[in-house]
Amino acid sequence: MKKKRIIIIIAVILIIGLIIVLNLSSQREKSVKVTVENVTKTDLTSIISASGEIKPKKNVNISALIPGRIVKIGVKEGDEIKAGDFLLKLDSTQYEANTERDRAFIQSSQAELIKTEMTLQKNRSFYDRQKNLYDNGLISKEQLEQAKVQLDISDASNRSVRFQIQQAQASLKSTLDNLSKTVFTSPIDGVITSLRVEEGEMAIIGTMNNPGTVLMTIADLSVMEVEVEVDETDVIGVQLGQTADIRVDAFPNQTIKGKVTEIGSSAIQKLGTTAATQESKDFKVVVTLENPSKLLKPGLSASADIITAEKKQVLAVPISALVLKEKKIEATATTEPTKDKKDTEEEGIYVVENSRAKFVPVKKGIMGELMIEIVSGLNEGQNIVVGPYDALRQLKDGVLIKPEAKKTEEKK
Repeated sequence: MKKKRIIIIIAVILIIGLIIVLNLSSQREKSVKVTVENVTKTDLTSIISASGEIKPKKNVNISALIPGRIVKIGVKEGDEIKAGDFLLKLDSTQYEANTERDRAFIQSSQAELIKTEMTLQKNRSFYDRQKNLYDNGLISKEQLEQAKVQLDISDASNRSVRFQIQQAQASLKSTLDNLSKTVFTSPIDGVITSLRVEEGEMAIIGTMNNPGTVLMTIADLSVMEVEVEVDETDVIGVQLGQTADIRVDAFPNQTIKGKVTEIGSSAIQKLGTTAATQESKDFKVVVTLENPSKLLKPGLSASADIITAEKKQVLAVPISALVLKEKKIEATATTEPTKDKKDTEEEGIYVVENSRAKFVPVKKGIMGELMIEIVSGLNEGQNIVVGPYDALRQLKDGVLIKPEAKKTEEKK
C-alpha cells in the first residue's frame, strides 16, 4: 500500500510538471519565417517591351490611275531600281487616238479662226465707211444699223471660235495627261518588294468602295523601322529619341539598336471595336533602326525593348519586398471619410530591427525587371524582408521574425 501511494504521488507530480511545461511553451512567442536581404546600390534600367513588325520608312504602292490592259512589265520582284526607271506600260491605243482627235480639232478651229478674223476685219471696214457716209448725211440711219449688226455677228463668231480652241486645248491637255499615265516610272530609289500583276491583265482604277488594282510595291530598304504596339499604361513613359534594343524573330542571336522616332497621338482602332469599348488600348510607336542588316525584309516579326530610364548605383530593393498597408489616420473633428484607396493606403517595406519587423513607408523611383529604386525611406545596409509572399501578407509591426537563407537569383 505504501509503494502504491508513492507511485501515485510521483505520477501526479509528473502530470503537474507536464502541464506547467506545456503552459510555458504555449506562452512562448511565435516567430514568422521570412527571407531577409540587405539594401544595396545597383544599376537600374527601366524597359518597356512591345512587339510588332519590320517596315521600310518609305513604302510606295503603285496603282493604276486610268484603266487599261498591261502590255509590258519591265521589272521583276526583288529588282533594285532608281527613281525614274521604267516599270510597266498600259495599252495606249485609245489615248493616242484621243490625242490625235483633239489636235485635229484644234487645227480645224484655228483655220476657222483665220476665216472669222478676215470676216470681222471686212465688216469693221464696211461699218467705218458707212458711219462716214452717215455722218455726212449721204445714207440713212437704217443702213448704218445694218452694218453694225453685221460687225457684231462677225465679232461673236470670232470669239466663239476662240473659245472652241481653248476648250480643245484643255481637252488635249487632259488626253495627253491620260496618255502619260499609261507609262509607269519609279517615284523613288528602292526595291520591288511585291509585283502583283502579269502582262495581259487589266488594270482597274479605284472607286469609293473598290481600292483598285495595286500593280506593285516599291520600298526603300535603306531606312528600316519597327512598328510596335505599346499598352496605354506604358506609352506615357515613352519619349522621342529614347534608345531601344530590337530583336527580330528570324535572327534570334542578333540585337539591333534603334531610336524612337514616332509616338502615336491616339489609340489604335482595331477592327470590330468602337471608341466606347472598355478594353486595354494600344498606341503605335515607331523605332528607326540604326545600321539595319540588308537581310531584313518588310513584314518580319520583331520585339522592341525601349529603354525609358537608366540610373547608376542607386538604392534598390526587390519588387517583391513592396507591401501595401492601410494608413493610420488620426481622427479629428474635421476629418472626412474618403473612398479613394490611394488616400487610405501607402506603400512601404518591412525592415528588421532587433529581430522584429517594422513597416517603413518609402518613395519609389524607376523600376527595373526585378528591382525597384527607393528614393527615400531606406538606408544602404539595412535588413529588409523580401518574402515569401504569404509571410509578407500576414506580417505586422513588432512581429518576431526568423530569417531564412534566400535562394540565389539573378537580379537586374
